[in-house]
Amino acid sequence: MSTMEFNTEGKGGARLAGGLNAATLARALADAFVKLDPRKLFGNPVILATELVAVLATVSAAIAIGSGTNGGFAVAIALWLWATVLFANFAESIAEGRGKAAADSLRATRTTTKAKLIVDEKQELIVPTPAHELGLGQIILVEAGDVIPVDGEIIEGVASVNEAAITGESAPVIRESGGDRSAVTGGTTVVSDWIKVRVTSRPGSTFLDRMIAMVEGADRRKTPNEIALAVLLAGLTLIFLIAVVTLLAFAAYSGIALDPVVLGALFVCLIPTTIGGLLSAVGIAGMDRLLKVNVLATSGRAVEAAGDVDTLLLDKTGTITFGNRMATEVIPAPGIREDLAFRAAVMTSLGDETPEGRSIIELARNKGISLEVPADSTIIPFTASTRLSGIDTEGKAWRKGAVDAILKLTGKTDADAPAQFRQAVDRIARSGGTPLAIAEGKTLIGVIHLKDVVKPGVAPRFADLRKMGLRTVMITGDNPVTAAAIAAEAGVDDFLAEATPEDKLRLIREEQGKGRLVAMCGDGANDAPALAQADVGVAMQTGAQAAREAGNMVDLDSDPTKVIEIVEVGKQMLITRGALTTFSIANDVAKYFAIIPALFVVVLPQLQALNVMGLTSPESAILSAVIFNALIIVALIPLALRGVKYRAVGAGALLSRNLLIYGLGGLIAPFIGIKIIDVAITALGLA
Repeated sequence: MSTMEFNTEGKGGARLAGGLNAATLARALADAFVKLDPRKLFGNPVILATELVAVLATVSAAIAIGSGTNGGFAVAIALWLWATVLFANFAESIAEGRGKAAADSLRATRTTTKAKLIVDEKQELIVPTPAHELGLGQIILVEAGDVIPVDGEIIEGVASVNEAAITGESAPVIRESGGDRSAVTGGTTVVSDWIKVRVTSRPGSTFLDRMIAMVEGADRRKTPNEIALAVLLAGLTLIFLIAVVTLLAFAAYSGIALDPVVLGALFVCLIPTTIGGLLSAVGIAGMDRLLKVNVLATSGRAVEAAGDVDTLLLDKTGTITFGNRMATEVIPAPGIREDLAFRAAVMTSLGDETPEGRSIIELARNKGISLEVPADSTIIPFTASTRLSGIDTEGKAWRKGAVDAILKLTGKTDADAPAQFRQAVDRIARSGGTPLAIAEGKTLIGVIHLKDVVKPGVAPRFADLRKMGLRTVMITGDNPVTAAAIAAEAGVDDFLAEATPEDKLRLIREEQGKGRLVAMCGDGANDAPALAQADVGVAMQTGAQAAREAGNMVDLDSDPTKVIEIVEVGKQMLITRGALTTFSIANDVAKYFAIIPALFVVVLPQLQALNVMGLTSPESAILSAVIFNALIIVALIPLALRGVKYRAVGAGALLSRNLLIYGLGGLIAPFIGIKIIDVAITALGLA
């Protein structure tokens, strides 16, 4: 299954490391300056505080220069404080920019076109109408080669639709009236045949419009963990503000005149600017990583919840299975060769444009049998009265249909039918399949096994979910016998048969009442209540519009096992945020030991023992710490965007790993980095 690949290069945009390109970086840099507006930073107290200190340093530098004194140190501090704010904005802008590039690619798929509005169906009166003027409930005709202008529901006809603009898939899919495959999406193209579509979306609110808003992150809401972490960062900022202010009293007692710029720099270096600058980028990047596996998340909250999901409910039809009955075998009647039975099955299906008929032809083609419709043939369509379909050609009649109808056609009763034939029919029925008998004239040829086929690769993927600690439950309206057979084939842990929408909703609420986080995968309109109730509602893109609107994620590949990637991305986002927080706090400890001794060593020589880095002077120590504080944000942007790799380990092992790698790394890196910068700026004579 191919994935959606957005063109994010732009005109002449050279690809750079990490999947970025020059155009994306240029836009992110411009956005970083736009975000200097304090109103845009209000939700990030750490970076807002840094900007206020940068303003203070800028004013102090201007006063120093205006008074004729040496303002080089103040200017350097001011410039690097502004760089810290810009780098933090840049990190968020890069994460947002990747979504904006994807949105631009989606916008390019929208075609300004006129719809064929049916104003009088009886007289077949059609009026060309601009798509943006269409109203809810109006009916339009879409023929081969036409772009479907808006989201809608097929009320008549069947057509092959190219959905590459939405899913990235080049192979057209069948859309037809009735069932869960009747929804069509604005921006897709009808390849063959025709359909009549009832408009279900207002202009500007199509699925494509919502996709653009999703990938841009314009409607992204902060997750509970993000909010909690933001409160923690605000608390730490307040604590360090109080700590820095108390240094004024200590300095006055010690007879030291502390420069406000120095105090401001100390404040910025002590507050957790690293995680403060990268927090938004981590959340946005989580949504972006889902987009790369063809899943659209309507909010970061849904991505985060996915990281803690422990129960997964899956609708059977269209989610675990393809949703259409497909031919899996042709069983010949006694005395009939297998190749002749397959040829008869193909002959009966040459004029059958239903999914079942096409699957019979495909099954025979895989056996090396391929036939064309004879020139002098007459197609016999299926009718409810005969329950038969087929073809008449060259004086022969080929039919397939319900077993009792075919037996009646061949002049047999159930008791007269060959025992081998009856056994095959019974076996198919017990397995939850549908038997279709075949006849050539009055001769019984065999039986076709139709079944709702489980999507390939489902069973091993569900086994992977089990290893991750997720319990899988299949929900279906089938009888218990059929449900049990499909559940065993798919490899789910449990199933709920003969389920109504109320049953699905009740099951989710019961699971949530036990303290579990529940994910639901579905594609039908009857799944909408359950998708809305679930903590993570994953709607299949091929499903009904009601399902897509109810869920908080849309799987563009309609692959139920995609929940593995969804859970992994959610866990990765949580782990990444924890790792960066650990690194940031450890960073602050190291910077404290870099700056405090340098500030007071003149009047308290005993503090020289804490100057373990041997920094040249108080000025070089402060400037080096401020520069390192800014550069470390840039250095960690790739990690924030890529995320810490998820491994299926326990919470204890994960904590130990975080402390060892990011805690120890965050403690050591500033000692090395600040010392290198101190040597460099001393050699250049900057401090």
